[in-house]
Amino acid sequence: MRARVPVALATLVLGVGGASGQDVGLDPMSGLKMNGDWEIVRANCIACHSPKLITQQRGSEAQWLHMIRWMQDKQNLWQFDPDTENRIITYLAENYPPQDDRRRMAIPPHLMPANPYAPPPKEPDNARESL
Repeated sequence: MRARVPVALATLVLGVGGASGQDVGLDPMSGLKMNGDWEIVRANCIACHSPKLITQQRGSEAQWLHMIRWMQDKQNLWQFDPDTENRIITYLAENYPPQDDRRRMAIPPHLMPANPYAPPPKEPDNARESL
C-alpha cells in the first residue's frame, strides 16, 4: 500500500501516465502548468503576487497583454524585453485561455447599486438663494 502513494503523488504532481497523453503536471510551488515557458512566468509573475491570481484568470493574448500593460502602468511592473514578454503572453494564452464558463460579463454601470462611499452630490450654487 505504501508503494502506491509515491506513485500516485508523482502522477498527480508530474502528470505522469495521464490518459490523454496531453496531461500537464503542475508545479508544486506555484500551481502553474509545467510546460512551455512556465519557469519564465513563475520567475516574473509571482515576484509580485500569488500564483493563484494567474491560475484563476483566463485571457487571449490581447487580454493578457492588456493585463501586463495595466500592471506596468498602475502597479510598477518592470518592462520586459520583447522576447520575454512574448514568451510570457504565449504561455499564458495557451495555458489559461478564455473560457465561457469562467467569468461573467461586467455588470453595466446603470445596474450597479449606488456607491455608499461616494461624496454626496454637490448642490448648485444658486439652490440656497431660491429658498
